[in-house]
Amino acid sequence: MDMKAGTDRLDLRAVSQGAEGSRWRTEAMRSYSSPRLLFVSRGQGRITVAGLTSGYGPNNLVYLPARTMWGMEAGKTVYAQILTIPRALETEWPEEPVHLRLRDVHAQKELALILDRLEEELRSDRLGHERAAHYHAGLLAVFFARQCEGLPAETRREKSAARLAAAFTDLVERDFRSGKGVADYAAALGVTPTHLTRVCKASCGRSAHAILNDRILYEARRALRESRVPIKEIASGLGYTSAAYFTRSFQSATGETPSAFRAAAR
Repeated sequence: MDMKAGTDRLDLRAVSQGAEGSRWRTEAMRSYSSPRLLFVSRGQGRITVAGLTSGYGPNNLVYLPARTMWGMEAGKTVYAQILTIPRALETEWPEEPVHLRLRDVHAQKELALILDRLEEELRSDRLGHERAAHYHAGLLAVFFARQCEGLPAETRREKSAARLAAAFTDLVERDFRSGKGVADYAAALGVTPTHLTRVCKASCGRSAHAILNDRILYEARRALRESRVPIKEIASGLGYTSAAYFTRSFQSATGETPSAFRAAAR
């Protein structure tokens, strides 16, 4: 999945695993400044949203509010699309993440038709195509709301452990550039680092340290790949005390130096 984190215009594109070396583009924790809607039409795997991991399969819709940390397994058999929802349309969507499993064939066909028409308008150069695409996005929001009507609350998210994991990911998303460690986040949440790690492992199979590192490393990779900002500035912007420390950490986690990663991405 190769998408720019700062995009805020209506956009629909495919999600694909790509080469083995690009697994970070799908699996690493990240977030966006505007909402996303993920539609899986083929394949299955696991997706982690706000610190909680669930399985997904065909005809699954996952709504991701702005600034919600998430990542997914997307093997070669998976085909999915992700819709960027502009912030101007955000009020038409839920405030919390939602995972829908569409089992009704009529609903599946209705969704496919809306997405096909939306994509057709996005690719068109006909008069008013952008306005038409936004109208279809509005129809999609109505469709989603109707599917959510009467849907029981996801009880797993109501448990205290899941709420703590979600609160931790919210704090990480806000402060991952600050250089804070897991102990700082645990203190802010009023728990011990050991308890926080135990809860994160139970909720999503990753330690608190792994979640924090994953988020930082995703942003480091994105900056190296998509910008020409000097490595020293990237390191400073991610809370590292020196470029040398950043290089050692990056190489330890990825097997290559930041400069080598950037060169390979060109």
